[in-house]
Amino acid sequence: MSSMRTIRVTGKGQIRLRPDTTRIAISLEGIYPEYSEMLQHSAQDTECLRDILAGFGFERSELKTLNFKVDTEYERYNEDGSYKQRFVGYKFQHQMKVEFASDNERLGKILYALAHCPINPKFKLSYTVKDQEAVKNELVGKAVTDAKKKAAVLTQAAGVELKDIQSIDYSWGQINLEARPMSGEMLTSEEIENLLAPLSASYDLDIEPDDIEVSDTVTVVWEIR
Repeated sequence: MSSMRTIRVTGKGQIRLRPDTTRIAISLEGIYPEYSEMLQHSAQDTECLRDILAGFGFERSELKTLNFKVDTEYERYNEDGSYKQRFVGYKFQHQMKVEFASDNERLGKILYALAHCPINPKFKLSYTVKDQEAVKNELVGKAVTDAKKKAAVLTQAAGVELKDIQSIDYSWGQINLEARPMSGEMLTSEEIENLLAPLSASYDLDIEPDDIEVSDTVTVVWEIR
């Protein structure tokens, strides 16, 4: 009994995209001696941030939490020539994001408001595309098409016939659809002031993010004879 002969080909899909969505990642943090006090201030700071963004047309639900964590904080001190640790308090870090259709004028006003608000958030700026699912689907389609073209060339050169597909292997891994024209690190209010030219209640922004280049692969197995 003869076993089925197959050919395995990996296709690659590539897309170059123009970003259409601005993403601001915002981080709030603080240290307080009591756990309940820490939670109270965390909630108050988050509400203050929602109030600020509401002034620029955002719904309160548009501010999305990415991560929230609480750690105990200690400090070292010297006592009679010996270093010891003592409890300082509970530290919270609340990481969030807000996204909107790219608009440099609106962005300049938002960043200025964040940089001059009393809760001292850290933030970073990036650009992405709104319909990410469509991008991923197009990428997979291009990868399968590429695999089929390669398989046709290989089988023709080998003098064999391409038959039915036996399997398609795709990882469904995470695809990075972000462009970061500014620093990729979280920036403080002071750092933003040094980077951007302030106007009246706004920053003068002339940011044109580069296109996003993404690629992915699909492996297809065909029967041949």
